[in-house]
Amino acid sequence: MTEVGGRAEIARAFAQHRFEVALPHLARDVQWTIVGFSVLEGADAVIATCRDTAGGLAGTVATWDRCLTVEQNDTVVVEVLGRYQRPDGVTIVASCHICQFAGSEIVSITSYGVEIDPDSPAAPADVHRAGR
Repeated sequence: MTEVGGRAEIARAFAQHRFEVALPHLARDVQWTIVGFSVLEGADAVIATCRDTAGGLAGTVATWDRCLTVEQNDTVVVEVLGRYQRPDGVTIVASCHICQFAGSEIVSITSYGVEIDPDSPAAPADVHRAGR
């Protein structure tokens, strides 16, 4: 396995859909909980879902308005605010990914995500600024 800058970089790569960097670091028995959606068991299931996600993003330009990474012991938390530009419009998603590691392998991921309406009074200030 190639070292790519440590656990924080691996977790950031996963959160920002740079799967070619992150996927080689999955434990065979990894579990990915996508809160409110599904629980995936095993590297093959996670890899298939990531490949499907990447395929669904073909023709989409993703930019990251915010990326906060916190690392403590064997856990890395990555909070991102992503802007997905397609020919038919823009979608803004706030997500948080909690990655637990054993060595350099991800053994579990818990992901939370929500689409942000930039016109909502509850939208983060940087979404209002970026959207106007």
